[in-house]
This record gives sequence, C-alpha cells and structure tokens, in this order.
Amino acid sequence: MQHTLRSSVEFVGVGLHGGQPARVAIRPAAAGAGIWFRRLDVAGAAAHIPARWDMVRQSPLCTRLENADGVSVATVEHLMAALAGCGVHNALVEIDGPEIPILDGSAAQFVRGIMAGGLRRLGAPIEAIEITAPVEVRRGAACARLEPAELLQMDFHIDFEDAVIGAQSKRLTMANGTFVRELSDSRTFCRNADVEAMRKNGLALGGTLENAVVVDGDHVLSPGGLRHADEPVRHKMLDALGDLALAGAPLLGRYIGVRAGHAITNDLLRALFATPGAYRRVTCGPDIAARLPGAGLRDSEIPAVA
Repeated sequence: MQHTLRSSVEFVGVGLHGGQPARVAIRPAAAGAGIWFRRLDVAGAAAHIPARWDMVRQSPLCTRLENADGVSVATVEHLMAALAGCGVHNALVEIDGPEIPILDGSAAQFVRGIMAGGLRRLGAPIEAIEITAPVEVRRGAACARLEPAELLQMDFHIDFEDAVIGAQSKRLTMANGTFVRELSDSRTFCRNADVEAMRKNGLALGGTLENAVVVDGDHVLSPGGLRHADEPVRHKMLDALGDLALAGAPLLGRYIGVRAGHAITNDLLRALFATPGAYRRVTCGPDIAARLPGAGLRDSEIPAVA
C-alpha cells in the first residue's frame, strides 16, 4: 500500500547554489496526492509545484522545478531520493525560499528525519511504472537508458580526469533498503578547478568543504576524505534516483547511466513518456511492493553519519 509520513519533520540549512538560509518541512499527505512542493514565501495557488518530470526547468548542476506561474524550487534531487528510497509516496514539502538546504551534501539526514518521524500506511495500492521497451537518450559522451527489468536496477559509469575519482562503475538492485544502506550518505562532489568558475556564474555560493567533496588531482580537500572509495559514482546514483522519482511513481526497470547528469536523466523521462508502448502503469501486489525501494527498511540500516 501507499505510504506517507506519520508526522512532519523539519530541516534547516543553507542552499548549495544560492547560499541563502533555508528551512524545509516534510508533511503528511493523502493517498494519491503524490509529492508536492509549497513555497511559503509565495501567496495563493502559485506557491504549489508538483514534483513531476514535466515541471523540470533544466539548470546547471541541480534539478529545478518550476510551475506555470514561474515559481520554482531548486536542488530537489537529494530530498526526492530520500523520499523514494524510504518508500514515501505522498508528501507536502514546505520551503521558505527557492532552494532546498544542502545539509551535508548527501541524503542521509533527510533519511534519518523521515525514518524518525515514521511512516503511515494509506488505504490505496501503490501504482508503478513498468518499462516495457528500451528507451535511450544521448548528449555527447553522456548516455542514459531505461530497459525492462522486474524491479528497479541501476548501472552507472563515470570517468573524471582527477586521479582520486578516475573511472568508476557500480551496479545495484534498488530493492528494500539498498538506497539507504549503499547510497544515502554519499555526498555531492566537484573538482577544485571548477569552483571559481561556478561561483563567477552564481553557483555553489553555499558550498563548503563540509557539505561537498572537493577533489584536486589525486587529493581530497574535504576533511576526513571519502566516505566510500567510490563515493562519487554512488552520489551520481543517488542523484539519478531522485531525478527518476519525478516520474511520479516507482519505476520497474533497469536504468543505465554513462557520464549521466540531471539534464540527461530528465531527457530520458521525457523520451519515455513520449514513446508509445515503452511503459505501462501497474498496480503493485504484495510481491512487487516487497521489492520496491524502502520496503522493509529498518532504522539500523541508516548510515551513522545521518
């Protein structure tokens, strides 16, 4: 069955790109509502933004949603990944400004808060989107693909010139608590060589060595180094899960990303929903629901950093 939060949870921090203080609250919602954002600093109906693939207005280095009134909320990917990874299907996310707080650069604190508040079972079955035919998009050397599979699988490949990252690959089946155990504590990262250029373009204004992994050649500049030897590719998978959650329902299929980022994953969802016969909507019975992200998740699986 569908789930929402048992009680509201709040988070306070700073926006990664805008650098402004931000407060966000995740509140329960009714069955079938889906995930919505509400800007508390905007009046009336214009404040509401659905967490949906066709609301994405592509922007550098993050996922930004914007409604027909031009009201937006940015850097939603880590929060969306936490909701999907914890099995939350319905929620209202209230935010007092234009950007979700970055916290420690991962989704771990969102996961901890969601699980501490608890989940409530609702009186409606989960609907999933089953991939029935391959769909693929390319942007230069980057590629993203969806193909049929019995449950959500992720296969990701990255290649960076910095030796501390280099070429990394990882494959995971995103059943049960895999996201929380394997991906949720992996932080956003950047190359030190790119920091100055990003800030000149009004990006990463809230970034620090405490909320992002900064690499320079064969060195990690952030205190404590990497949480995992392959933390960068794990974070890319975290981002992809958050971006895929904008499909509006859990996906049953295999996602393959090669040097993929936010924009191309959104391109992939647009291609999926524009391709007749590439997907179908299915009502999940107990056997399918038991294999979805977040099913059977236990507090003991939450990383200690949260």
